[in-house]
Amino acid sequence: MRKLVAYMIVSADGVAQDPEEFVSDFDEEMDADLAEAIETQDTVLLGRTMHDQWSRYWPDAEHQPFADFINTVQKYVATATPLMGGWTNAEAISGPVDDFVRALKASDEGGDIGVHGSITLTQSLLASGLVDELRLLVAPCVVGRGRRLFQDDVAHSLELVRSTSTPSGSLLVHYRVRTD
Repeated sequence: MRKLVAYMIVSADGVAQDPEEFVSDFDEEMDADLAEAIETQDTVLLGRTMHDQWSRYWPDAEHQPFADFINTVQKYVATATPLMGGWTNAEAISGPVDDFVRALKASDEGGDIGVHGSITLTQSLLASGLVDELRLLVAPCVVGRGRRLFQDDVAHSLELVRSTSTPSGSLLVHYRVRTD
């Protein structure tokens, strides 16, 4: 059975929207944490908005190792409309997303499945009990406004796997999502 790992950048107050506005540079430990997270992933799930933004940005980006990873990995996009732009290895999910993800996870073939940046998709997958691990990069700032990763009316039990601080003051927090 494959594992679904959600990787999100959030502010100290949980805002996940527009992380480029509160994280300006990745330090070496942040880069290493991201590299570790994607090393075992051969499939990525994206929401439609994230797909549209990233399909314009990442093909010409040089931030490694993520650029090579996201440009070549198999990407499945949660959307009801056809994809435009022809980003390599990107295709729309047909049918209910939860059913699609359950089938992906049940496969004996393939590595981890990643979800990167897609707030609504991550919230939905967490609420459905489909996320196995949550990796957070917590930036040392309070943004105050913006969409948050965790919804007020949904509870999650998390088990700490590891936490580390970085030279720039960010926290790298790795949780296992408990299903009990």
